[in-house]
Amino acid sequence: MPDPLDIVDQAVDGARGALLRRQKPDGHWVFELEADATIPAEYVLLEHFLDRIEPELERKIGVYLRATQGAHGGWPLFHDGAFNMSASVKAYFALKLLGDDPSAPHMVRAREAILAAGGAERANVFARAHLALFGEVPWRAVPVMPVELVLLPRWFPFHLDKVSYWSRTVIVPLSVLMARKPRARNPRRVHIPELFCTPPDQVRDWIRGPFRSGWGRFFKGLDAVLQIAEPLFPAALRRRAEAWAVRFVTERLNGEDGLGAIYPAMANTVMMFDTLGYPPDHPDAAIAWASVRKLLVVEDDSAYCQPCLSPVWDTGLAAHAIAEAEGAASPDVAHACDWLRGKQVLDVVGDWARARPAAVPGGWAFQYENPHYPDVDDTAVVGMLLHRQGDPAHAESIARARDWIVAMQCKGGGWGAFDADNDKMFLNHIPFADHGALLDPPTADVTARCVSFLAQIGMAPTDPVVSRALDWLRREQLPDGSWFGRWGTNYIYGTWSVLCALNAAGLPADDTAMRRAAQFLVATQREDGGWGEDNETYADAPRGRYHRSNPSQTAWALLGLMAAGENDHPAVARGIAWLAATQGADGEWEEAPYTAVGFPRVFYLRYHGYRLFFPLLALARHRTLRRGNAHRVAWGF
Repeated sequence: MPDPLDIVDQAVDGARGALLRRQKPDGHWVFELEADATIPAEYVLLEHFLDRIEPELERKIGVYLRATQGAHGGWPLFHDGAFNMSASVKAYFALKLLGDDPSAPHMVRAREAILAAGGAERANVFARAHLALFGEVPWRAVPVMPVELVLLPRWFPFHLDKVSYWSRTVIVPLSVLMARKPRARNPRRVHIPELFCTPPDQVRDWIRGPFRSGWGRFFKGLDAVLQIAEPLFPAALRRRAEAWAVRFVTERLNGEDGLGAIYPAMANTVMMFDTLGYPPDHPDAAIAWASVRKLLVVEDDSAYCQPCLSPVWDTGLAAHAIAEAEGAASPDVAHACDWLRGKQVLDVVGDWARARPAAVPGGWAFQYENPHYPDVDDTAVVGMLLHRQGDPAHAESIARARDWIVAMQCKGGGWGAFDADNDKMFLNHIPFADHGALLDPPTADVTARCVSFLAQIGMAPTDPVVSRALDWLRREQLPDGSWFGRWGTNYIYGTWSVLCALNAAGLPADDTAMRRAAQFLVATQREDGGWGEDNETYADAPRGRYHRSNPSQTAWALLGLMAAGENDHPAVARGIAWLAATQGADGEWEEAPYTAVGFPRVFYLRYHGYRLFFPLLALARHRTLRRGNAHRVAWGF
């Protein structure tokens, strides 16, 4: 029998080679970032709103949409997921716009599933807004979001500073559309009345419960008042508000990376400029359209639109894996670090400064360029990589990152992703926020990454910043020993993240929190030796469990156990064996399930790089610990 470490060596070499083959000449990595059918369907709607139809591209998007239809007849939010009304309505509408015959079997199945679930009138707010733009529903189907809201003072209960960056960048151009109420050009005159159980002009309960609190009922009543009052707002005030909104957008256009560098904000910007009469060749309108098209993934016979691009995140994670496999002094790692240093936001004071005006810029954004909206998660991951690489030239970048992250700590001790103290939870109950994701409160995974970075660069657990964060993380641990994962699926992701932080902060392996978390991971290991977790755990599915093992989630569990001092545990040996056995001849792993999250229960993500760099990181770390006869992970990530 071969030595188990020889098998690990072979797996590491294969995975390392596969990952390096994908490194760009300038040192960075970028992988596809896939969501559900919603974004490609919305792209089709956008082309028909503008009458900029590209038949061959739309044919390929049609192939993608038909391939992602579920066995239930509709479209899910993630691989093998349940029927989702809003995704299904948009996908059906897009396919009909493309020319699919409503009597075709796949269209009949979709229509029957939509009607059985209550009809298109039960789609969410953003879906109904798209339908209103095409005249499929009246504008009263959409909660009122007056553009005049942008002029409210900061002390007002609702203010743009009080919502998350993603909400802010989506709302501002959308509020102009809601004020102007344009009608899509829709050159083929396609409509979808067959998707409604009740004709839209007869629906009286567009906004309805069950409400999660008394705030929901209050805001529904307020919306009823605004539906009547909003048309009476002074025209001069509306012009002033629209001018403010346009300034906000144009100041943050962000070149070909777009407003907020996320598709919904970028598409709303394109429609806003069109509605305001900007010709297609106007510089602002042209770059907004170019930013949307940059998100397209076009293959030989299929195409889809990504929600955003993830090069900084991908590069940081991939380089950590290569550093573990080759050593941090590797030229491949140095090449990535050089690229990343050039992406640090040092001069732009972003929206985050509204809550932290004294802070100095020093973060990294998720995308190629998004200087108004860096995030502490990317910043911590990149900061740990630069520190690990050990080049003295990185010292200033690391110091700037440290200072910015420290400044962004929330009052309770945790960190949100993009803003500080963005936690006015009552705002999640306004009708416009039926997705429940209007805010950016502190989360365990992001807080853990910040602690890992600060501890790795030498801040002691007794430092007030780190101490408050550790106390916050202890309070967040759940009775079964796990932590919730906001940006990755789910309790495996959260638990791995926090275990890395506790280890980096110097907590002993016999610490109660560490032991309980390790027990959770051991208890959720599958019979085949791997780990998997269902996105339905964001609803009521059992934590840490799925009907199959996944490479990325297996790697997270292994990395968590290693951070807890359990590299010699039989569960780790079984997990490492599973990764080695399921690796392909090309050094890669296959992973169809989605293991990441945009908004829990609303929007999920499949990072195409997760199946490559996380297994490599886990395998290489296991080898490092075994060969060094070590029981403690030396790094924060």
